[in-house]
Amino acid sequence: MVRNKDRIKFTIDYNEVEKFLDNCDAIFLCLPTPEIGQTGESNLEYYFSAGEKLSQALLERNQGKQEKYIIIINKSTVPVDMVNRTQEIMDKAGVKNYGVVSNPEFLVEGKAIEGSLRPDRVVVGAWKQKDFEIIRKIYQRFYDSATTKYIEVNPKEAAASKLLANFVLFNKLVVCFDVIGRTCESFSDLNYENLRKVLASDSRIGSWGLYDSMYVGGSCFIKDARSLSHQLKSTGSNSDLVDGVYLANKRQLNNFLQRAEKEIDFNWQDKKVALLGTAFKRDTNDIRNSASVEIGKFLQQKHVDKIFVYDPSAMDNFKIIFPESEKFIYCQHEFEAVKDAEVIIIATDWPQFRGLADILITEVENKPLIMDGRRMLQHRYLDLQNFGFTVIPVGGQILKVKS
Repeated sequence: MVRNKDRIKFTIDYNEVEKFLDNCDAIFLCLPTPEIGQTGESNLEYYFSAGEKLSQALLERNQGKQEKYIIIINKSTVPVDMVNRTQEIMDKAGVKNYGVVSNPEFLVEGKAIEGSLRPDRVVVGAWKQKDFEIIRKIYQRFYDSATTKYIEVNPKEAAASKLLANFVLFNKLVVCFDVIGRTCESFSDLNYENLRKVLASDSRIGSWGLYDSMYVGGSCFIKDARSLSHQLKSTGSNSDLVDGVYLANKRQLNNFLQRAEKEIDFNWQDKKVALLGTAFKRDTNDIRNSASVEIGKFLQQKHVDKIFVYDPSAMDNFKIIFPESEKFIYCQHEFEAVKDAEVIIIATDWPQFRGLADILITEVENKPLIMDGRRMLQHRYLDLQNFGFTVIPVGGQILKVKS
């Protein structure tokens, strides 16, 4: 952006956008499409509002002559048939000389800049060869790249690819939790990391997603799985497998939180709890579908005394749901959160939490129950057990204090 700043312009003045349309080749629509409740149906009001406003501006371009051909490129995660709806908006307004392209993004939250500069694939969906030619010029460096897969399909296939890719990834994670991790929790002498090495060595399986956790959170996988389910049901198709993956993810978190009561008859009431991590994953301040939100509600229902909360980036967002109070106490460091706790729940995979064992062993006099929902301390489980800690690790059997 610094190198090309003379050719880039940012504006919040829509009049500037309308002037630019006279000579513009392409418009990217990058709009939120949040879920309506938990129905799976996408809220398309932002998309439709932008589309209708844009249609009026396109109608007036080139002094109403609409001489310049222009493509509308959708980057949003949308229903499979959105290309039809976009065309309906434009045709109803009388827009001419245009094309609609689907160009879903597959960026990983927390690594979006890296993913934009070095994507593993660029997917473009269009009906017309003219549209493909325009977007090839936009993505020339990727079209000619030896390392980036440049894939051209039709616009419905492109939209479906985003939903299906997220479901396949979601499914792999949940299978890891619900089958591999559960097996390790059910049988003695099974080390999750050792089994992971064996499974990942099979090239057909690969290593991605073989990290056990108490929950898959975030704004994409859950929302897109429910959207896929909703769209399948709307066509009269069976969505049992999609629904099953979604429910298995919820079951995983419930199972993890219930283990203390089931396995050591633990009583949560009036306990002091340290909640480490509020973001749904490391490298972000995003708490959408974060396990910590459900954990906060769980702890309230169990009538714990205090909840000491720490996250390097996401506490401000967490405070919107759980304001600072006598019960919810926000800390500036993980040590501040754990020093007086009777239970520690590790909910986010921030790298610094891997060093928590040294603090607990050397500086914490009481021996809080450790519930490791991310296996961040797996390299020190035996040390912690030997120093008098009870550990409930996701993907492993409980490690009780040795008598």
